[in-house]
Amino acid sequence: MTHDTIPPFAFPAVRGRKITADFDGGRLTSDGGVMLLAMAERRLGIAARLARLVPDRRDPARVTHTLADMIRARIFAIAMGYEDADDLDHLRRDPAFKLACGRLPDSGDDLCSQPTLSRLENAPRLRDVIRLTYALVDAWIDSYAKPPRSVTLDIDDTCDVVHGHQQLSLFNAHYDERCFLPIHVYDTDRSRPVAVVLRPGKTPSGVEVRGHLRRLVRRIRTRWPTTRILFRGDSHYARPEAMEWCEANGIDYVFGLAGSKPLSAKVEAAADVVRTEHAITGKAVVRGYAETRHKARSWTHERRAVARIEATTLGLDIRFIVTSLRFGTAEWLYDSLYCARGQAENLIKLHKTQLASDRTSCRSALANQMRLVLHTAAYWLMLTVRDAIPRPRDLATAEFATLRLRLLKIAARVIETASRVRLAFAAACPEAELFRSLPSALWPSAP
Repeated sequence: MTHDTIPPFAFPAVRGRKITADFDGGRLTSDGGVMLLAMAERRLGIAARLARLVPDRRDPARVTHTLADMIRARIFAIAMGYEDADDLDHLRRDPAFKLACGRLPDSGDDLCSQPTLSRLENAPRLRDVIRLTYALVDAWIDSYAKPPRSVTLDIDDTCDVVHGHQQLSLFNAHYDERCFLPIHVYDTDRSRPVAVVLRPGKTPSGVEVRGHLRRLVRRIRTRWPTTRILFRGDSHYARPEAMEWCEANGIDYVFGLAGSKPLSAKVEAAADVVRTEHAITGKAVVRGYAETRHKARSWTHERRAVARIEATTLGLDIRFIVTSLRFGTAEWLYDSLYCARGQAENLIKLHKTQLASDRTSCRSALANQMRLVLHTAAYWLMLTVRDAIPRPRDLATAEFATLRLRLLKIAARVIETASRVRLAFAAACPEAELFRSLPSALWPSAP
């Protein structure tokens, strides 16, 4: 393999010894940990799963890279921190990336380039994108060995700022930005992504929320007909259309509820007790709970509402939730059940900031949804690697950025011979012992 001739350069001397440098170290990579992602992908089979759902409309005689190979290279790059497709213009020759994608590091063909990946992102049509999105729901369902008795799904939207006039982008006055507001659904108890759907940059209506819930539940029910499902979300989702549909179809919910004068009046007695205790005791914070039956003007019947009442030096703060659940105290419903949805916001941050899923810069909305699918597939790879780490280790609960820094961004020399390929990792790798144990833990399970 030919290498460009680059003149040597120098660094300041240390203890009187001259330091010179050159790019002649051979086939080195700074991304040796991508092999762990390759093991995770083999275990999940997610690239092949997605590739089967996209019709290959290319001329077979001119195909160099299969759809599965392209998807595999793209999600490996995203997980390794290379979120832009044009990063593959350099990574396509990286020996570790080639090896992870099933190609020999020296004698194998290079991986696909940025134009090829851009065509992949823009290739799926509406039906294809819908199937790809449902494939991720199926991946979550497959992560359970058997149907669970119950699952709690957190639904939320997040601001995805755009820098142009892409399809579906709108100006949102709350964020003071032109943006998308994609909906994320997570199985928060297990940190699993369930679905990510691109949508316009405006608050979802009740009809839209009902539609998302109906389609998701219908998909889950095809595999888990008896599993009890609980949806949890903020006040965006406490829409009468959504709640009525849930009640009619045996789906439970706990949603935030915007306060109103009639609702506040119903808990005024409990609020007065909290306010009085704070004034008498002088405590920094006094908290109380109350519940009532409430019927908003747009509702067809009364529903159970719970109030969290808190008195501080800043005044009285009352927060409400509405639920279909008939059991549980007001305190448990708010503090233990509803507030647990805060973890879903952390998972969205992993998706957005550590896997850069907000790089939805394509003109087409379908291409941007395809990007969300690819970034969610990369999320699954990182999650699978983290789940393989033994629980006593600190990295078993680490964020993806920490995993990437300590397990994936590892230097290695890649040596290809006639009979084998050898990876020589850095002798000073601080996580060598853990890294050594992970390939066997990630080995695909027997069918």
